[in-house]
Amino acid sequence: MKRMLAVLAAGLLTSGLVAEPAQASTVVSHALVTDATARDVAAFWLGDGGANLRNATPYDVQTVVVGERVPGAPIPTDTKPGTVVPLLPGVSGSPTDRTPTTTGKVFFVGADGRPHWCTGTAVQSSYRNLVATAGHCVYDTQRTEATLDKWVFVPGYSAGTAPWGLYVGKQASTDYDFRMYTDYDRDYAFVNVYGGVVPSSGGPADVGRLGDNVGGQGVAWSQAVGTTVDVFGYPAGPHPDGKRPYTGETVESSSGPTVAMRLTSPPADQPVGVDSRFTAEGSLGSSWLSHYDAGSRVGYLNGITIGVADTDGDLRYDTSVSPYFDSRLAAVYAAAQQIWTGSVR
Repeated sequence: MKRMLAVLAAGLLTSGLVAEPAQASTVVSHALVTDATARDVAAFWLGDGGANLRNATPYDVQTVVVGERVPGAPIPTDTKPGTVVPLLPGVSGSPTDRTPTTTGKVFFVGADGRPHWCTGTAVQSSYRNLVATAGHCVYDTQRTEATLDKWVFVPGYSAGTAPWGLYVGKQASTDYDFRMYTDYDRDYAFVNVYGGVVPSSGGPADVGRLGDNVGGQGVAWSQAVGTTVDVFGYPAGPHPDGKRPYTGETVESSSGPTVAMRLTSPPADQPVGVDSRFTAEGSLGSSWLSHYDAGSRVGYLNGITIGVADTDGDLRYDTSVSPYFDSRLAAVYAAAQQIWTGSVR
């Protein structure tokens, strides 16, 4: 499960965002579009009044995991705990809405040729252009193609609208072991996006950088298991008993302390879980935020939902599962956060 040979050295940030020493990791990066085709991708989603956004369905690839909680089990850490501070949002929302402005949907075309979505979140970065989500909501695990097609991020998505713009993905980064071996201990990805666009009479109009508009969550790694996190996402599918408590149209939340997990399908060495009634479809990529402050709407990304589980056998999902964030995650983030993108031309 663990690949011992590091094939790419990546320093943990020289920009001042992280005061961690450089260390070896396995980081891979892939282009999602070219500058010449980014406008076409935006038009695909924004055209016809956002029809493809409205018609997209929640991604249903590898949504459910099988495993059990292992309370008290140690998870080995390979570096000291580290954090990157969050970026406060530049926009304001309803005073009664305590959910983060950074949460939104990532949209893409799947192996079936149809539009789908997962959850994603904006995170702090040098160029204020970075989105975090599950690795298999960016990298195509069903085909030999490296990445999913026409990838975009819409923060605050609701009913076909893009209140703070639509952001076309330019570059994706993940861990080598996820890309090559689909290692679910490394099922995370960071995507650098162009500046946001909205429909206009002459085509997409630029609305600026993602972080300048909605802010960016901080990032934390090598944190103690048992840390309380708030989970934010767009759950949509049914429980195993057929009940559908969520629509996938609004941001939902749950909260609890993390716990060590043991997975048998898909196999994973050191995942973590948290109490959550989120259903599987739609919740892939949900952010786990430690030290979340509802007033400022920011915290520290310390997990990303890669699947949900029914651990007590009552036909209701009760646990969301994430890879444990360690130095490998920190190195992928460190490499991705330094990539510049610019605006859609």
